Amino acid sequence: MHSPTKHIAESTVRRLSLYLRFLEEFESRGQTTVSSGELARSGGTTSAQVRKDLSFFGSFGKRGLGYGVKDLIHSIREILGLEQPWPVIIIGAGKIGAALAQYRGFTSRGFHVVGVYDRDPAKTGMNLGALSVRSDTELERDIALHKPRIAVLAVPGEAAQAMVDRVVSAGMHAILSFAPAPLHAPQGVTIRAVNMATELEILAYSLTHGV
Repeated sequence: MHSPTKHIAESTVRRLSLYLRFLEEFESRGQTTVSSGELARSGGTTSAQVRKDLSFFGSFGKRGLGYGVKDLIHSIREILGLEQPWPVIIIGAGKIGAALAQYRGFTSRGFHVVGVYDRDPAKTGMNLGALSVRSDTELERDIALHKPRIAVLAVPGEAAQAMVDRVVSAGMHAILSFAPAPLHAPQGVTIRAVNMATELEILAYSLTHGV
């Protein structure tokens, strides 16, 4: 596996994720090689940036010949940790949680939803795709039993920190939150927040200033 020798910026990891999607599109069209320029144009960056991003993880491609699409897909998937399955639980079976539980795109990336939980007894037993919503009173027991690696929080803001505390105490170290609230966790636990309001504000800025 290709391993970086120093800390890699989040922006680099984001671009790798984009490169992977573009490469998969190229592969679906039967393209077998790709240049750094093609990847750069697809991702709105430069050839130099593409080469720099990849150089953190080793040597890829050949000068004048470009990159083998299939080989680079495999390498980036390996770098991103997508060559292994990642069991995921979703906490909150409202509109966002229900939509995430039934999103088919997760499986192709190796993310397998293994449980959906809610504190509302009216939602317990509701079918979401192949899963049935379970009571959040079973959360700690199920984490110990099934050992999911990632928790997705789709709960109200006022309930989010308490839920973070619960899943961390149960042994989880990676959390993706859709809750509109600042969250805190001990060192060694990673929390990623999806703030839809912020994303909309960025789009509003782009429209206002034409950028």
